[in-house]
Amino acid sequence: MPHDDPSAGAPSDESAYDRRRLRQWLAGEGRADGIERRDLLRLVAAAGLATTATSAATGFATSAAAAPGAAGPTLAAGMVKPLPDTWFTTRGTNAETRFEALADTGHHTPTDRFFVRNHTSTPLLDADAWTLTVWGDGLTRGRTAEFSLDDLKRLPTTTRSAFVECAGNGRSLFTTQQGQTVSGTAWTLGAIGSARWRGVRLGEVLRRAGLGRDAVDVLPRGLDADYVLADGTNLGRVRRPLPLSKALDDVLLAYEMNGEPLPPDHGHPVRVLVPSWIGIASVKWVGDIEVSARPLYSPWNTDFYRLFGAAYPEGGSAPLARQTLKSAFELPWNAEVGAAADHRLTGRSWSGGGSIARVDVSTDGGATWRRARLHDAPRRADWVRWSLDWRPAAPGAYTLLARATDATGRTQPETTVHNTQGYLFDAVVRHPVHAV
Repeated sequence: MPHDDPSAGAPSDESAYDRRRLRQWLAGEGRADGIERRDLLRLVAAAGLATTATSAATGFATSAAAAPGAAGPTLAAGMVKPLPDTWFTTRGTNAETRFEALADTGHHTPTDRFFVRNHTSTPLLDADAWTLTVWGDGLTRGRTAEFSLDDLKRLPTTTRSAFVECAGNGRSLFTTQQGQTVSGTAWTLGAIGSARWRGVRLGEVLRRAGLGRDAVDVLPRGLDADYVLADGTNLGRVRRPLPLSKALDDVLLAYEMNGEPLPPDHGHPVRVLVPSWIGIASVKWVGDIEVSARPLYSPWNTDFYRLFGAAYPEGGSAPLARQTLKSAFELPWNAEVGAAADHRLTGRSWSGGGSIARVDVSTDGGATWRRARLHDAPRRADWVRWSLDWRPAAPGAYTLLARATDATGRTQPETTVHNTQGYLFDAVVRHPVHAV
């Protein structure tokens, strides 16, 4: 029977899991899927990064995973859907949604305005010929199971509303707002979208495939082209291990988006949806899933999504898993508004840590704050729309701020602690407007 999934279970301890996996790989206890250890160390040495084992594994993220557009091959945009300038800013193989394009669109991001994050280019796959292969020594007796799209649709369905957000969303604000240098795609705040996803729980598929008692890791792999670095090192297809506890919790194999089959740029015919986690976990165009009785490691594991910089240990922070807390106005940057006229400011806030509890807005650069009206029932792994009435008293420059607090009690800070890759920007954004 179909059912909605508003809470999707309790969060697992992702940081402890990823720290353990990194130690196991460095100790030679895990299988390094997709890249030879000598290649990893060679890449790190060539980049002039730290040479200890721990720093080597994490330092690779700086040169490769943190800035794939810079490290990888030069490609055309490689996306299928139209990308009008009024809705998108194109950034290499990616397309960022302009937040003002979301005004008056409803809770869910229209599919044609949903941002695109690609490592290479969008593949065109035949849904009738597509199959999902589930395999590995984490299944009973090492068996292999295959599922067609029709097979998945015959299983109990789950529908849920959730956002997908790139780990680097807001990266450019480290520079423009805090005056700090970071590497990677210069996203503003539009590398996020929320949709109504429909599909089958990954846990349901794993159980039907014959999940064994020894399984520890689950590795979905995409069907997009191999990702090749500028020096010729082939990292293979995008894939990222998940702990079994997360895979059995709230992860979805989605085949519909906003009531329609997934379009090519968003994972047709089936994608993984990992609620609340950084976007790299939600692998698009999934073609096979390995279930392993041994720890797995890949270039796209959270080992390569860590925080580096003066505020962090030499080996980097704990690996990234959950998204952070943000707010954005549905208003162009440096927008012009009428002075001595009534305006309705609108925006959206979201958190990977819990549902949004309140949003406060300042129209005078933070001198005073007023509570915004929320227009959606707050839910974990989803955003809320909000509004506030404003009448600028006189012509001139104004700075708008929106500050969210989530159900855990966490509030957006004034500044984000710097990290060199520009991940997880969560500070209150200073949004300039002009009253004329």
